Amino acid sequence: MNELLTGLNGGSVPTLELIYLLTFVALLPSIVIMMTSFTRIIIVLSFTRSAMGVQQTPPNMVLAGVAFFLTLYIMAPTINKINVEAYEPYKKGNLSQEQALDTMGRDMKEFMLRNTEVKTLERFVSMSKAELKKDPKDYPLTVVVPAFMTSELKRGFTAGFLIYLPFLLIDVVVSTTLMAMGMVMLPPAMVSMPFKLLLFITVDGWNLLFSSLVHSFR
Repeated sequence: MNELLTGLNGGSVPTLELIYLLTFVALLPSIVIMMTSFTRIIIVLSFTRSAMGVQQTPPNMVLAGVAFFLTLYIMAPTINKINVEAYEPYKKGNLSQEQALDTMGRDMKEFMLRNTEVKTLERFVSMSKAELKKDPKDYPLTVVVPAFMTSELKRGFTAGFLIYLPFLLIDVVVSTTLMAMGMVMLPPAMVSMPFKLLLFITVDGWNLLFSSLVHSFR
């Protein structure tokens, strides 16, 4: 075991730092999902696919890839800020590991608080029985992250509902028309799908959807 902890240049890797690093790598997917814009984006994309009636087009891998790169685009200012204020000073030895992590957490907290509803944050503060702070940035991540996640879920489902409405209207019109024509054996979903795709293409749906998602974040 000691040989495994032998570091580069003949030195020894600090065991505690190695444990922190492995823990961070293991939790990285959860951090990406819980503390960034990924959750809202993937929910909206999934609702859009479901509303159009296409089963696996685009496939899950494509949706996850699109959500990931949109997340990088939206989070770029925060990532750059973390790089300038936390990573580079830590790399140069101007900040300790604890100070760098605190700075990184503060920058992530600023992003989450900008996109968290005040009522939701107050509810989680009340449930945690934490002391009220004048500055929301003083609340711990254990309060801010659940409040942010709840706000993201709410906004994602709200956007999904609004996306569903025009496609639902097409389903109703097609179903009513088929019944009036006596074609009750013909599946309405199969007939309405081309009209849904035509509507989505006509309004340049992907560009409209992506731009709306990007501008929905503060």
